[in-house]
Amino acid sequence: MRFIIIVRANRNTEAGVAPAEELVAAMAAYHDHLARAGVLLDANGLQPSSKGFRLRWHRGRRTLVDGPFAPADDVVAGYTVIQVKSRAEGVEWAKRFPAPFGVDRDGEIEVRPLCELDRLGPARSIDHFRKTPISPAK
Repeated sequence: MRFIIIVRANRNTEAGVAPAEELVAAMAAYHDHLARAGVLLDANGLQPSSKGFRLRWHRGRRTLVDGPFAPADDVVAGYTVIQVKSRAEGVEWAKRFPAPFGVDRDGEIEVRPLCELDRLGPARSIDHFRKTPISPAK
């Protein structure tokens, strides 16, 4: 079972402020521990939303909207993807996640299971998607 750990942004991440060295060290140690346990699939921080864009669809029309996006805590600052045997194991790994902005600052992570292709039922389109080079683990 795969989970994504989503780090919510704050004013500093949206302003492009680099994290403190001790936070970088804590995140590196955490991700190293995940990797050594064989559960880490991917992880990365994201640049501020001012450097990104969104596409919106409304009544059949697509519109490109450039960042930044507000409020900051509705924006994703980074993520980690893990593969574990159970929800309980996912919870245990998430509990070890370092405070995302340092121990003395407020922060939040959101943890959600990824939608596995097998949950979508049998269909030719699902089989085709599964065979693409970017398809999720089976």
